[in-house]
Parts: sequence; C-alpha cells; structure tokens
Amino acid sequence: MSRNRSTGVIAAFALSALALTGCAASADATDSGDAGTPDASTITLYTSEPQEKIDAIVTAFTEQHPEITVDVFRAGTGDLTARIAAEEKSGDIGADLLLAADAGTFEDYAERDLLLEYESPEAAAINQDLVDPEHFYVGTRVLPTVVAINTNVITEAPESWQDLTDPEYAGKIAMPNPDVSGAAAYNAAVWLDNDDLGMTWLEGLAANQPLIAESNGPVSQAVADGSSPVGIVVDSLVRDLAAAGSPIEAVYPEEGVPFVSQPVGIFADTAEPEASQLLVDFLISKEGQEIAASQSYLPIRDDVESPEGAPATADITLLTPDLETIRASQADAVETFNGLFQ
Repeated sequence: MSRNRSTGVIAAFALSALALTGCAASADATDSGDAGTPDASTITLYTSEPQEKIDAIVTAFTEQHPEITVDVFRAGTGDLTARIAAEEKSGDIGADLLLAADAGTFEDYAERDLLLEYESPEAAAINQDLVDPEHFYVGTRVLPTVVAINTNVITEAPESWQDLTDPEYAGKIAMPNPDVSGAAAYNAAVWLDNDDLGMTWLEGLAANQPLIAESNGPVSQAVADGSSPVGIVVDSLVRDLAAAGSPIEAVYPEEGVPFVSQPVGIFADTAEPEASQLLVDFLISKEGQEIAASQSYLPIRDDVESPEGAPATADITLLTPDLETIRASQADAVETFNGLFQ
C-alpha cells in the first residue's frame, strides 16, 4: 500500500484558528450511528496517556456505553511501539486501538496494513489538518513541547531554544528520553531539520549536559521541585503542576515549538470494530474534547475552549515540517541524539 505524500497530516496545521472545512463523512465510510449499539464487548486500548487521565476518559466513555468494557495497557510510546512490533511479528497484536505518539508512527502502521480505515462522523467537526485523508487515524489534541522553568530558581526566563545553549544553564536542564517518549523522538527530528537550530544547536545543548529523564512526566517533576530548574517538556504537564501550586511556568520559544497530535487508530485485526469506532468517536467529540481541555490539553475543535492559562493556538508559533521528511529521518535523529547526550 502506497501512502506517499508531499506534506504531512499535521504539517499543514494553520496557526490562524481551528477552522472547519465542513468535510462530511463519505457515503461508503463506516458510521457508528448506522451500525446500532453493539452487543456487550471488551476492547483493549494501548496508550501513553497518564493513568489518571485515561481513567477519566474511559469512565466518561463507559457512562455513555455501559455495554463496552475498555481494558487499558499504559506505557511510554517507545515501549508501546516495541510491544506492537513484537506482536506484529508473532501475528497477533494485543490491542484494538492505539492512542499515543505522533502522526508519523501511524503513517508507518498504515503502510504496513496494520490499521483499519474508519471515518468518524465526528471528524467533520475538528481541524481537518489533524484528520488522515485516508482515515486510518485522527489526531486527538495538540501537544506542543516548550521550555518549562521553576520560577523560584530562574528569575529571567529563556526566550528561545538558542538561549538553552548558554553556559549559565549547564547542569540545570532536564529533557525526556527519545527512546521512551514518542514526542521526544519526533522533536529530535524536527530540531535537526530546522535551519535555525539543527546540529549546531543540539551540540550546544548537549554541552550543557542535560539530565535525560525517562519521559515527560519526570522532567516536569524535576522542574517543579527545582532539581532541574529548566525543562524541555510538553506544555500540558506544566499547566497541571502550576494548577496544583508548583512554581512552574511554560515558555514558548520564539523560534517556534514542535508538537504532536496524539492520534488514535484502530488495528485492522480487531475483533470489535464497532466498539472501537465508538471510542474514536468519543475522543474527538465535543464531550471528549471538553475532557481533554479539562486535562490541560489544547483541544482540536473550535466549539471547545482552551484550558485556563493556555495561550490561544493562533498565538503560538508551531514548527510544521514535512511529515515525510521527519518520518525518514527520525530513527537517525534519535541515534544522533543518543550519541550526543548519553
């Protein structure tokens, strides 16, 4: 199956707004509304979502669909993709759906015929740049990576990625491991592809000997407790900790921020396609996106407000490289990163 594209699904994200195109579901696409309520069923979801956040989503979903039980297997994206690779080799993927990572990961799965084509009726109401044109996956939120600072320790916040190469930040920075975090792996490729950053910037950052934490969660905690007063981390975690009273603040670097859309997709060999489709519908529905916003994520619908304290999407400079370029370079970018930072 060929899925060659000149531009990526998320690369065309317009900064001006979450404008709708009004693209309706195709006549031959599966519509859960026409399928009727499925019989009692159990589906398994692989996800990198924090446990309490995915628990809240599953609880709300099963209130709407008590006939469906959702079993969750949660791990970092790197661990999930390794698990899926092993299961693919054995011929039996253990999940019905995946909610994690970035569009590039899902493009790879689509090319290997691992995903089920499904056009959700809710997809017409979200930003169309987050919808795979061939309907193998759909983005569920916008997750920018930013600079986080501990405001008790850092009195003058860095304004740019370049600022982090200043020797004054030596030994003060934490960032996630791209072998574990899908967003971190994606970021490594985006930074290396960026003309204003690239290898020179990454080498300068490595010279400051950042702490490489297991994932975004430990990075945000290190910033909050001051053990690493500067962090490179997804912005939703910063808002979570600030709301809980931690002295932490997000800075959106002037060069722009990389972001992932945490897509969801259904595996092609699922035994429960109807129940799986209903979960996809819920994640991108108005109610599902209101939950996302309540969990500090930037929503993907313009009928749902951004979380308190979050900037408007139009006010953020998003780095939008060509998805095919990032896919082709990501493995090498992670290897380069590991060579510099470990």
